[in-house]
Amino acid sequence: MESSRKRKPELDLEEEEEEEEEEGGGGSIPVLAPYSDDDENDNGVAESEAPMEEEEEEEEEVGFQKPAAPRRRQVEVRRDCPYLDTVNRQVLDFDFEKFCSISLSNLNVYACLVCGKYYQGRGLNSHAYTHSLEAGHHVYINLQTEKVYCLPDGYEINDPSLDDIRHVLNPRFSREQVLHLDENRQWSRALDGSNYLPGMVGLNNIKETDFVNVTIQSLMRVTPLRNFFLVPENYQHCKSPLVHRFGELTRKVSPHEFLQAVMKASDKRFQIGVQSDPVEFMSWLLNTLHMKLRHSKKKNKSIIHDCFQGELEVVKESHKKPLIEKKESNEEQNKMVTVDDEGTNGVVKETSTVPFLMLGLDLPPPPLFKDAMEKNIIPQVPLFNILKKFDGESVTEVVRPCIARMRYRVTRLPKYLILHMRRFTKNNFFIEKNPTLVNFPVKNLELKDYIPLPPPKENMKMRSKYDLIANIVHDGKPGEGVYRAFVQCKSEELWYEMQDLHVTETLPQMVALSEAYMQIYEQHE
Repeated sequence: MESSRKRKPELDLEEEEEEEEEEGGGGSIPVLAPYSDDDENDNGVAESEAPMEEEEEEEEEVGFQKPAAPRRRQVEVRRDCPYLDTVNRQVLDFDFEKFCSISLSNLNVYACLVCGKYYQGRGLNSHAYTHSLEAGHHVYINLQTEKVYCLPDGYEINDPSLDDIRHVLNPRFSREQVLHLDENRQWSRALDGSNYLPGMVGLNNIKETDFVNVTIQSLMRVTPLRNFFLVPENYQHCKSPLVHRFGELTRKVSPHEFLQAVMKASDKRFQIGVQSDPVEFMSWLLNTLHMKLRHSKKKNKSIIHDCFQGELEVVKESHKKPLIEKKESNEEQNKMVTVDDEGTNGVVKETSTVPFLMLGLDLPPPPLFKDAMEKNIIPQVPLFNILKKFDGESVTEVVRPCIARMRYRVTRLPKYLILHMRRFTKNNFFIEKNPTLVNFPVKNLELKDYIPLPPPKENMKMRSKYDLIANIVHDGKPGEGVYRAFVQCKSEELWYEMQDLHVTETLPQMVALSEAYMQIYEQHE
C-alpha cells in the first residue's frame, strides 16, 4: 500500500531488517502479505511478480535507501518480566484490522497487551515505544510473528502464560482436531472470561452487514467446507486475499478484515454500510472462491463444487425463426437445438445441461383481499409444491431475454443443496415482498417422492434424502428489515437462532415458523 510505504522511514531501520528476517526465516506459521502485495491486478498477474524496478523507484522517491545486506540485531530473551501482571486480557480484541491506530500503517504492528490498542514498530522513534513511555504500558505482541516484547527495555518475553493470547490471535487446529469438531460438546472460555460453544459464536454487525453474517454462519454448518478452511495448508498455494481472509474468519471471529477483502474483490458491490441481499452475496462468494481455488489441471474442481454443485436439464421453447440444428459441447454445458415447425414461425426447442450451486423456488402470489377480521391473509405453501418446478414437466414462463417456456429437471444432486425462495420482486416503482410461509421438514426431506431423479449407478444407493442445517429468514419491510439465521449444532443436536452477536437456543419447531429466504440441506450418507 502506498500509504504504508511512505511511512516506512519513520521506523527504526534495524528493527525493520530484523523483522523481515524473522518473518521469512522458515517459521512454521505462514504469514500473509498485505493486500497490495499478493492481490491480483486487472491483468490477473500478482503484483508481487511485477518488475522490481518500480518498487525501487518508489522507495527512492521517499528517501528510503535499501541496505546492501540485512544486519541482525541481537535481542535479549527473558522468561521473567515484572510487568506480566499488567496484561489485561479483557480488553484484548484481535478481530480488528491490523493497522496502527496513529499512522494507519499495516507494517510491523504491535498490540499493547495492557490497553489493547495497536501501534507500529518498537524502535526508538516508533509509536509503540512512545506509547510505552507516555502511558507506562510495557508488554506488546507482534501481530504477525506473535513474539512478545517489553518496552522500552526492548527484550523479548518467552513465558508459557502468554500462549492463550497467541492462540486467540492465531488459532491453530490439527487435522485430528478438525475431524472431531462435530463431536465436541465442551464449552470454551474466552480471554474476557465468558463461556462459548466453539462454532456458535456471534458476528458483530459492523454497519448493515447482517447479510454477510447470516451467510457466513450458514456456510460454517457445511462440514467439508469448514474443515477445508480450518487448515491453511489446504490453500497455501492460493494468492487471493479473499481466500485467506475467509480462512481466518473460519478459524476465528474476524469480520473486519474479511469485509475489507470482500469490498476489494467485489469492486465495492458489497460494502460496509450498504444493505445487500444474502442470496446475491452467497452466489458471488461461492463462485469467487471457486474461481480462486480451482485446480489448474481440473479447471472446475474445487471444494466449493465438491459441496454444492448439482446439474439441471433445461428445456427452453421459444417462438423464433427456424434455426439450423446444432450441437455445442464443453465442460460447463451441453446443448442440442431442435426446431418444430408451426406455420411460418417455428417453435425452437433448446435442451441444455447446466450446473447449479443453488435452486430458486417461486412462491405463489399472495391474496389481494383481507379476511372477515380485516386482516391480511398470510398464505402457506408446502415446500413440495414449489419443488415441482424441477419435475421436468411443470412449465415456467420467462420474459427475459425473450419470451419463452422453460422446463427444469434435476439430473444430479449435490451433497449440500441450497434453496432460495424468491420473496422479493422489483418493478419500476418499488420492491415488493411476498410474505407466504413455506412449510418444510427439518429432517428427512425425501426429494425422490416429489421430483423424478436419475437412477443411481451400479452398486450405488439412491441418495435423495436431506436434513436441514441452516435457514436464513428476513424480518421487516422489503428494502429494509434485518436478516437472521437458524443453524444446527451437530454435537448437541440442538438448534440456535443467530442474529449478529445474539445467539440463543431455540426449538426445531420454531425454525419452520418463519419467512424462510434461503436454506442449506445436507445429504444423508
